[in-house]
Amino acid sequence: MFKNHPKGLLLAALSNMGERFGYYIMNAVLALFLCSKFGLSDAQSGLIAALFLAAIYVLSLVGGIIADRTQNYKRTIASGLVVMAIGYVALSIPVMATPENNTALLCFTIFALALIACGNGLFKGNLQAIVGQMYDNFETDAAKQSPERLKWAQGQRDAGFQIFYVFINIGALAAPFIAPLLRGWWLKVHGFIYNADLPKLCHEFINGTINSTDMDNLRELTTQVGGNVSDLASFCPQYLDVFNTGIHYSFIASVLMMLVSLAIFLLSKHLFPTPGKKEVVVSENYTEEEKVSMAKEIKQRMYALFAVLGISVFFWFSFHQNGQSLSFFARDFVQTDSVAPEIWQAVNPFFVIILTPIIMWIFARLTKSGRTISTPRKIAYGMGIAGCAYLFLALYSFISGYPSAESFTAMSDAAKAGLKAGPWVLILTYFFLTVAELFISPLGLSFVSKVAPKHLQGLCQGLWLGATAVGNCLLWIGPLMYNKWPIWECWTVFLLVCLISMGVMFGMVKWLERVTMQ
Repeated sequence: MFKNHPKGLLLAALSNMGERFGYYIMNAVLALFLCSKFGLSDAQSGLIAALFLAAIYVLSLVGGIIADRTQNYKRTIASGLVVMAIGYVALSIPVMATPENNTALLCFTIFALALIACGNGLFKGNLQAIVGQMYDNFETDAAKQSPERLKWAQGQRDAGFQIFYVFINIGALAAPFIAPLLRGWWLKVHGFIYNADLPKLCHEFINGTINSTDMDNLRELTTQVGGNVSDLASFCPQYLDVFNTGIHYSFIASVLMMLVSLAIFLLSKHLFPTPGKKEVVVSENYTEEEKVSMAKEIKQRMYALFAVLGISVFFWFSFHQNGQSLSFFARDFVQTDSVAPEIWQAVNPFFVIILTPIIMWIFARLTKSGRTISTPRKIAYGMGIAGCAYLFLALYSFISGYPSAESFTAMSDAAKAGLKAGPWVLILTYFFLTVAELFISPLGLSFVSKVAPKHLQGLCQGLWLGATAVGNCLLWIGPLMYNKWPIWECWTVFLLVCLISMGVMFGMVKWLERVTMQ
């Protein structure tokens, strides 16, 4: 797999995989942890988690600027891993939350999340810039051999970023199971079993806000998990402490993965290039005409970059509905009682790992037969494939006669049970969305690395991540439509967004292909 790629690709991918593994261990339980630890509502914990996610992407811009200005990408990346490790250490401290320290402890937790976001901003985009520079040097060496060799080397960049992307998802596939396993183990050590509803009831009991119905539920669940129902005043704080301490221990696993990632990076950094170093040496030899030409080329490259960034905003707006309206659809309209929530989080990375070699093989066969598909054209196809996911959902929902989510949830349990879809509907939807992701996300990283000026590589990779943040800011529109309209109309809106984006992208393809060949 790595034979025809730069020597440092595997180690860069492993370093990134370690960081992503640690991140997804935490992210898999973050919203639940905020609720169980501090008694926050779903909306409050969701807001904190959303702001944290947005900060990760936005701060990649800051990290890119720092690396571009200092021209020290390796130190910036290593610093990011250290800062993230400190943030995870802070999260792993198992201090019990009480009414007296709850606010202060929540502020400390948010501070720890801010450290993780800052460290991620220093790390993520700049490591992607390093990978792009590897292929710049790879193509330069190939050009010295022959034009044919250069053309071959240029075709390896997309495959390289797809390999890099697979390693991200290897971490994402395994990580969601770590925190639940550690939490369940720690509960078992103390003679308890896991129940997702109990932490909320315990907080209500401690705060004195529990009603009579919930009090009955608390007594019943206390008996089920092995607690002492006759002494709820002692049981509730104890269960919350044990429950959350198990999650804290999972954050220790995140710390270990940050250190593994840092060790891999430091031991292999001699294989990584130093972006921008060569340009400083030769810049004094350029004539005025060459400088004007270079400035024009840089302007064209940035125009191309922002054009693709604009398209990517709408992809992420559609794709990340898997954490918004698609999640609500799974909860309300799909029979998922027999499938643990952690399993659904693993469906997307599972498909990424399985499908990436197949897609790489198809692209390689097309290239070998002289029918190479350019990166911009692949991104356009990806938008169309994403549209297929929503076309399927729209047709299925229309044929099934599904109303709006608000109308559906107001129906009797018997009526809802007769209308619910099987899990295969979600699996097929995620299949289409994952194929689309593989045409857009890793190839988008490849495209950015092609058009980014050498002295702005960190910034441009940060802009790609920033476009993801903008797309995430639009996610709230999905649940709004989902709850108010017949849901086939909601899916049709996303279908139209994908089709329009695909059309715009195809309209720009020839121009983008010219820019990437400069």
